[in-house]
Amino acid sequence: MSLPRLLAACLAVVLLCGADAAFARKHSREPGAPAKQEQPAATGRYDYYIMALSWSPTFCQTRGDDEDEQCGRKGYGFILHGLWPQYENGGGPERCDTRDGDPDRATVAATLPFMPSRRLINHEWRKHGACTGLGAKGYFGTADRAFAAIHMPPELKAPARSLEMSGDDLRSALKRANPALGDDMMTLHCSKGQLVEVRVCLDKDTNPRRCGKRLRNSCPASRSFEIPAVQGQ
Repeated sequence: MSLPRLLAACLAVVLLCGADAAFARKHSREPGAPAKQEQPAATGRYDYYIMALSWSPTFCQTRGDDEDEQCGRKGYGFILHGLWPQYENGGGPERCDTRDGDPDRATVAATLPFMPSRRLINHEWRKHGACTGLGAKGYFGTADRAFAAIHMPPELKAPARSLEMSGDDLRSALKRANPALGDDMMTLHCSKGQLVEVRVCLDKDTNPRRCGKRLRNSCPASRSFEIPAVQGQ
């Protein structure tokens, strides 16, 4: 092959490869797949809260040795497990970036009466609280107001003996103590025949509101389950 023909052939190969590469870049996504976009920061973007109220005696039956601060015969009934920002369609932001660090000593001290574990306080701040955009002091102040906004029925404040209740019984008791609370504003959670947690849906002003999507109950509505007695009174 003459030199001019060889150079022409090489140029054609280069042009063809460039066209193939451009075609591949344009059509590399699956059919119908949207173009990749930068996702906005989740911090501060949510619709409502779930307030998770843990029944401490159930938790302490299995975790007491690890959580002496909460379970060392302190006499807790319901404690605040967490205040979780949620989306209307289900789920919520978690583990958002924060430059504030962990809550300061004053914030921790103010939170311990209703969330009696420093380990839990720091965990909930990193996983959920930072996503609210309120800062640690603002987040735990909101959590304090939320916890105080839900009144416990007298029979659940500090039962010295274990109780047997159905989901319907527990819902009725909670609604009697909180007239603004409806069935669609809470979920009940049980494990191995015992009450674990009550979760209440709240708006950003910590008022009860209808829960969003993809929330489920795990306590039986008509069959009884155990609510273990409060220890260490």
